[in-house]
Amino acid sequence: MRYVDLNCDMGESFGAYSLGRDAEILAYVTSANIACGFHAGDAGTMRKTVKLALENGVGIGAHPGLQDLIGFGRRRMDISPQEAYDIVMYQIGSLWGFVRSEGGTMQHVKAHGELYNMAAVNQGLAEAIAEAVYKVDPELILFGLAGSELIKAGEQAGLRTASEVFSDRTYQSDGSLTSRRQPDSMITDDQEAVKQVIRMVNEGKVVSRQNVDISIQADTICIHGDGVHALEFARTINDSLKQAGIIVQSIGSTVSDKS
Repeated sequence: MRYVDLNCDMGESFGAYSLGRDAEILAYVTSANIACGFHAGDAGTMRKTVKLALENGVGIGAHPGLQDLIGFGRRRMDISPQEAYDIVMYQIGSLWGFVRSEGGTMQHVKAHGELYNMAAVNQGLAEAIAEAVYKVDPELILFGLAGSELIKAGEQAGLRTASEVFSDRTYQSDGSLTSRRQPDSMITDDQEAVKQVIRMVNEGKVVSRQNVDISIQADTICIHGDGVHALEFARTINDSLKQAGIIVQSIGSTVSDKS
């Protein structure tokens, strides 16, 4: 029997934003990566999203990013490992307070956007992020791009790691994600996304934009909550995984409430 986690980035807006779509998506995912105020989100949105996740029995993770609201944390910034450690520590702590105050437990940490991409290839940044996570709580699970420096750093730090794959992104032959600056970076057809996901889980393979098969480990599958097709993707991928005999459950669970 194969198991996989289905995660989604959430709480990525502000103030009076309606959390309606997040609430709908939470019915189909098993882990929520909640923005911590640097690339998106604010205190009220964090609190509401935490409550929604707990109501739906979804694993909660901090989603720390670069301090870049205008660029949504997707613009490269030249930061040192110490700065990476500090901003990740700060953001985990802010979400931790909301999770604890609502009677929950934080499950994981997943860096956002360009911080995630930089840490995937930069050993110093990866080690700084892993250290910050470990010092907050060594029981936290560190999400990272499959085969990346972040996964290596997490394992070396003594953390449990989850190799992440993407339902709505295309890959390069070195295992990296196609840059969002490229027109073919995103998958917008839900059936194409399903085909890619099922193969990654069942075969440990994905085909790159160069038409090369690459090996990949799929512990958790990401759906981008800000994507136009996020709800449709979440519903279709969840249903398709189950139809393929794959159990969808949170990465921190031993038994899924949604299987």
